[in-house]
Amino acid sequence: MPKYDGTEGAPIELAQAAKWTKNFREKIKDAEESEKIKAHFFGRDILKKILEQEDCMGIRMYYAKDDAGQKQLILVGATAEGEDMVNGIVADMSKVCPPDCVVSELND
Repeated sequence: MPKYDGTEGAPIELAQAAKWTKNFREKIKDAEESEKIKAHFFGRDILKKILEQEDCMGIRMYYAKDDAGQKQLILVGATAEGEDMVNGIVADMSKVCPPDCVVSELND
């Protein structure tokens, strides 16, 4: 029986999302610079490439640290059974905030 069907996740209210991201920013404000990453941006092309792989049901995201100690976010497709598609596309190289930030309710 499949573990995932592609419907996982749901919208949340902007106010809740803003509160949660503020909670995180408060926690990291006194952290070392390499720990102050607030967000990662991935373009649609890499997301589509992952999702268009045969048997891909969604994307799993792993927290990581690179060799310089900076936070990273690793993306990999996952099957309906919940298996990482490690023989497919594994992605990183996102744009990180800071320095690539904009001001919104999620980053104010």
